[in-house]
Amino acid sequence: MRFPEEFLNELKSRVRLSDVVGKKVSLKKRGKDWVGLSPFSSEKTPSFYVHDDRGFYKCFSTQKSGDAITFLTETERLTFAEAVEKLARDVGLELPAQSAEDVQQYKRRTTLIEWVERACSYFEKQLLRPGGKAAREYLKSRGFEETAWERYRLGFAPDGWRSLSDELTKQGASLEELIEAGLLVQPDDAKQPWDRFRNRVIFPITDHSNRVIAFGARTLEPDGKPKYLNSSDSPLFHKGRTLYRYMDAREALAPIKEGPLSRGLIVTEGYVDAISLAEAGIGTAVAPLGTALTEDQLDLLWRAGPEPILCFDGDAAGVRAAWRACDRALPLIEPGKTLFFVMLPDGMDPDDMVRVRGAQAMRELLEGARPLVDLLWSRELEVEPLDTPDRQTSFKARLMAAAAQIRHQDLRKAYEYELKARAFAYFRELRDDALEKSRRKRFEDKNGRQTYEKPRVAVRYPTGPTGWLGLRLLVRAIESPSIFEECRETAAKMVFEDADVSIIRDAAFYVYANTEMLDRPAVAAHLRSLGRKRAVELLETFPVGQPMDPRSNEGRDWLDALDRFPVARTLVTEVQTTKRADEEGVEIMSAAHQNRLMQKVIARRSASRSVVDEAVTSPASEGAQELRNALGGMGAAMESKRSED
Repeated sequence: MRFPEEFLNELKSRVRLSDVVGKKVSLKKRGKDWVGLSPFSSEKTPSFYVHDDRGFYKCFSTQKSGDAITFLTETERLTFAEAVEKLARDVGLELPAQSAEDVQQYKRRTTLIEWVERACSYFEKQLLRPGGKAAREYLKSRGFEETAWERYRLGFAPDGWRSLSDELTKQGASLEELIEAGLLVQPDDAKQPWDRFRNRVIFPITDHSNRVIAFGARTLEPDGKPKYLNSSDSPLFHKGRTLYRYMDAREALAPIKEGPLSRGLIVTEGYVDAISLAEAGIGTAVAPLGTALTEDQLDLLWRAGPEPILCFDGDAAGVRAAWRACDRALPLIEPGKTLFFVMLPDGMDPDDMVRVRGAQAMRELLEGARPLVDLLWSRELEVEPLDTPDRQTSFKARLMAAAAQIRHQDLRKAYEYELKARAFAYFRELRDDALEKSRRKRFEDKNGRQTYEKPRVAVRYPTGPTGWLGLRLLVRAIESPSIFEECRETAAKMVFEDADVSIIRDAAFYVYANTEMLDRPAVAAHLRSLGRKRAVELLETFPVGQPMDPRSNEGRDWLDALDRFPVARTLVTEVQTTKRADEEGVEIMSAAHQNRLMQKVIARRSASRSVVDEAVTSPASEGAQELRNALGGMGAAMESKRSED
């Protein structure tokens, strides 16, 4: 809702800023101003000043400043409109209506809210009367004493068809108003309406202004259906746009400045779970209203914090609910908007955890919540055994299809990188396990003796200063599909001394172009189809490395080494030619040409140091070290030749 400037100025003139701030900060008078400890930081010396005469505050520790509206948006994580509405209600200022229809609608909502509030008071009183004994016993069995009843305004709906309607109509309500407010049910046969809630424990549901707008109700009958019942949708309430305890949870979240629980609200499956966590000191818990999380509810969660934690019961239904939430969120996530998940031990809900294992155990579970990508990975992993190439390919396709739902382009690419790397590492582990098992099988040697090791075949590896290095660079790129994707243009231009290394490169391009799921076994399989036995041996016997992320330091170093390889090979060739000519007594280049070549080598050697300076012991850096050594040797040779000259 847009507010006229005149209205905002009138609101600010009626609000005393120190009264608003004083609800959150202990203030002391200092001259005509007020001072206190900053609500935005941890400090021992007060640096937070409130100026009533000018209507603004200033925090010198964080450099934050603003008026009453800004203060509420910062400390209670309210939207601008929510903050304005709250202040207007506190000072008794009516919100501006933009049309006659708006005025009528506002008055109608106000009337309905009044009747819902009176219904709440009625339910509270019924809980304490003799007829509410069963409800009180139920609440006590869940660990809620009378102080909690009062705190959450819990109540009881008597087992009568018109108990509530009779009470409220006596107070002046019309049946039409009570039906519209979701308190009564109008049958299709036009008979007298009856109370929606009967013989149920009542949980009030509030809006962003903490006004009661609806109810959730739990049956007290052993076989009562449904177990939980909400108010019907009304002008006040829509269950897909509301979260139980939302405003209380946002207020509890505001002062939490660090740790995983400062990043967002905690979503439980039911009212009781949310209350149990709040009573255990985890006041940031909310609950949806009997439905899977909607887009509107996700938006509410992200308004409060970027990383809400969804806490699901550890049973099959809880797992399915987590997966539905994952699917609903994937198209909506972006930087600063994601989800984390906690799956409780099987058969337990948050209320059980708190009562059986204690609040600290529950807190530790929440602090160890898993990111959305973990849930996505584990879900697809559980679909079927991954014991055949067909199933493995289907698994990869499902992962990529899930990532494709993400609308944010950069985040979608990041998910694809992460999932491809996980798949590669997982399948490599499966292959390594299979190879280890096969190596343990008995084989007969040429003398007929039993052995546990299959005789190894000697592989003729590439020779020359850049032969081994070229193979290492290529294989490491194949092992890391994201690296290969980044260096495709460079790899296409690389010239190798060994023909089989070139064949491996061409096979990698073929596999990538046709599957977009590059890995060593796929390239080896293609080489076998071509009959390239030695190329297969080179690829399969080369030491296995870890996949790299091109955004990591190691990944960037490796891409740098790939870029430098063509130059390094050219320099190696030139220097080798020069050395052979010197040895044979043949002058093939002028002194000036030799000097220029020497300077080029020295410059390249110096520039290449960055390739290995950060992690000389890592698998990636071993190949880069060889490049450095080669360039270093060339430089030393050229420097020696210059000194002789």
